[in-house]
Amino acid sequence: MIFSDTYAFKWYTKAAEQGYMDAQFKLGLMHGRGRGVDQSDAKAVKWFTNAAEQGNARAQHNLAWICDQGQGVSQNVVEAFK
Repeated sequence: MIFSDTYAFKWYTKAAEQGYMDAQFKLGLMHGRGRGVDQSDAKAVKWFTNAAEQGNARAQHNLAWICDQGQGVSQNVVEAFK
């Protein structure tokens, strides 16, 4: 069976809304890259933040990069180091 990005997005959303940090991280990636959904830096930040607050190191790394680069948020090097 071959799964589409849209199909994956649907199921990651269901899991993320229930608090699963890995699904939240994946939604951050999908929104950031526009895979299976329209690209949205703001939504990527939202999902990365949710996952990062639960201890997902990859989400924390991505948020630091986003803050450092100012991608979809105001550039904030201090916040990037947190």
